[in-house]
Amino acid sequence: MEKLNKNISDLRNKKIVPLLAQLAIPSTIGMLANSLYSIVDTIFIGRGVGTLAIAGIGIVFPIHMIIMAIAQLVGLGAASIISRSLGKKDYRKAELTAGNSFLVIIVFGIIASTITFTFLNPILRVFGATEAILPYARDYLSIITFGFIFFPTLVSTNNLIRAEGSARTAMAIMILSTGLNIIMDPIFIFGLKLGIKGAAYATIISQFIGFIYAISYYLRGKSVLSIKARHFKLKFPILKEMFSLGFASFVRQASLSVLTIVINNSLGHYGGDLAIAIYSVANRLILFITMPLFGVVAGVQPIIGFNYGAKNNNRVKESLKMSILVTVIIGVFFFLILMIFPSFIIGIFSNDADLIQNSIFPIRMLMLFFPIIGSQLIGASFFQSIGKATPSILLSMVRQTFFLIPLILILPLFFNMTGIWVAFPIADLSAVAITSIFLRKEIAQINRRGSSEAGQLTLN
Repeated sequence: MEKLNKNISDLRNKKIVPLLAQLAIPSTIGMLANSLYSIVDTIFIGRGVGTLAIAGIGIVFPIHMIIMAIAQLVGLGAASIISRSLGKKDYRKAELTAGNSFLVIIVFGIIASTITFTFLNPILRVFGATEAILPYARDYLSIITFGFIFFPTLVSTNNLIRAEGSARTAMAIMILSTGLNIIMDPIFIFGLKLGIKGAAYATIISQFIGFIYAISYYLRGKSVLSIKARHFKLKFPILKEMFSLGFASFVRQASLSVLTIVINNSLGHYGGDLAIAIYSVANRLILFITMPLFGVVAGVQPIIGFNYGAKNNNRVKESLKMSILVTVIIGVFFFLILMIFPSFIIGIFSNDADLIQNSIFPIRMLMLFFPIIGSQLIGASFFQSIGKATPSILLSMVRQTFFLIPLILILPLFFNMTGIWVAFPIADLSAVAITSIFLRKEIAQINRRGSSEAGQLTLN
């Protein structure tokens, strides 16, 4: 008997706009919640410990992003296979993919935690820690490292849950984890007087509880997939497809980490510890307001993947168009807020007058083309959703790797620290232009595929 539930039926039949809202809104809320813990940490640490401590967690941030990148490599690669397999009604492949992803990501978490803890100080120095910042970064990372054992599984599993249309469950997991972190932060930082270590303890405890909830989704039989012991046997063809498709997400996250290393070192050279702290706050703020865009990406991925697998070309194209429109609307909203009220927003994180005043220009440069950057994210994920790894990887690399990192290395030679901030809008605009070219070519190809299939049906 066909294993079909309401989520699968919606992916196949429900109108695109309400379906996108059904999947994107919970995904957005969940991702905002997931990002909120770093915002909360920054606020409490900034007000409870100081500016150098903010810089310390800014140094740790790219390390955390690398762990996230590996988790997305496995999770989003597996999610693409699962959503398309469900569209083709190939449940065996979907279940094998889920089992393989669980095994791979658990092993990775153990290895990552061991390596990071063993080489703590050298890693932090490579990532840009100065002598003044190093003690804070070390205190935070030495605790966060133990969370690397289970945090990657939490991230990866959430993508699998969304792939089968259960966006609300994925949202609930993220809200639970973040809510606990918000509650525990002031208790550990101020109540127990643990400072930056308290923020780290609150983070890993809340992540562990989220991890338990995510795993219980499968153990309680809530998933459309029935994962058994036999599904944990590694299958090379599945692993190859998973890694090739997930590599685009890995590149996007890993290049963000490399970007942060380059920026931290450049800012340390041209602007000192204050400049690193400014970027730490700005980066977390931009990452947070980008989460609604990623929420739309996460919401549209299973729709595109499922309907591409089912050869429902009109639904694929409509999903792409509507998702881009929604990201533009969201982008304009946040653009206006941060362009008009930068000082007020930065003041939430710290009462350091120098930090607030010197953050205004960088924030405005980072936000200059924010209204259209969502189309670039949608474009990269679109190719991932339809199983085309190469263009997805290229589009995931184009902003950070091809434009932003080289510009950050070159422009300060002529314009000092101003060149670092100006590099962002140049890279954003360039990446959007290239993505639009790729999308137009692919849509033309989909149209030709549809015409060919229609012609075959007529002949038959």
